[in-house]
Amino acid sequence: MSGITTAVILARGLGTRMRAASAGSSLDAQVATVADTGVKALIPFGRPFLDHVLHDLAEAGVREVVLVIGPEHQDLRAYYTALPTTRVRISFAIQAQPRGTADAVAAAKDAVDGKPFLVINSDNLYPAAALTPLAALGGPGLVGFRRSGLLTGNIPAERVAKFAAISADASGNLARIIEKPTPEQLAPLGADPMLSMNCWAFDQRIFAACAAIAPSPRGELELPDAVVRSMSDGARYRIVERFEPVLDLSSRDDIAAVRTALADHDVRL
Repeated sequence: MSGITTAVILARGLGTRMRAASAGSSLDAQVATVADTGVKALIPFGRPFLDHVLHDLAEAGVREVVLVIGPEHQDLRAYYTALPTTRVRISFAIQAQPRGTADAVAAAKDAVDGKPFLVINSDNLYPAAALTPLAALGGPGLVGFRRSGLLTGNIPAERVAKFAAISADASGNLARIIEKPTPEQLAPLGADPMLSMNCWAFDQRIFAACAAIAPSPRGELELPDAVVRSMSDGARYRIVERFEPVLDLSSRDDIAAVRTALADHDVRL
């Protein structure tokens, strides 16, 4: 089975937390102007944050990238339409309304053209060392990031504690996803549980699952619900265990740490 060379990046978010003021962060005028729009992908760190994300995808062998955006994201679309690239080709899929992550994945169905594909967030920088073995699976899977590794990055422990926990079956496939786990739910998973950072590999079966689920209590179509539905229909997700941190750009308070982490990060697209 050949490796996956297509990736879908979920860039439709409203950026509510990024737009919110923070007494603890001091931003220069250029960064503050972009942060005010909520479009985290374009916040500059030498290059826009999403350029760094695209570089690590390219390092993992991805050559086709689909950006899922909203119809209002004209600046994002204009930048990536005009950007010259030699390692990745960028196209777009439109999610008309922000109806959740499963709906965002469904919006990319035509753009991926029947091929298996990765799915990642636009406000996380996943290391190429994690993306590479995920793409090499050639089919469904996800990265299980160990809690200890995530805590070496810029994500505070209280935020990590809210991430979905995952468990594996005897074959190393995903057995369970626990959203916002309680301490009691985490205890059987050991002192260093694997957590999901929404870093997936899918085949075409995920689209039927996205179409079959109902909105969550939050009123959104959630990707973990679609994954569980696809598992009930026979899909199996191989877990790729990793110990690296993931950079998170959720709010203005994250910008300083991300800037430090990316000071020497090369970008070749």
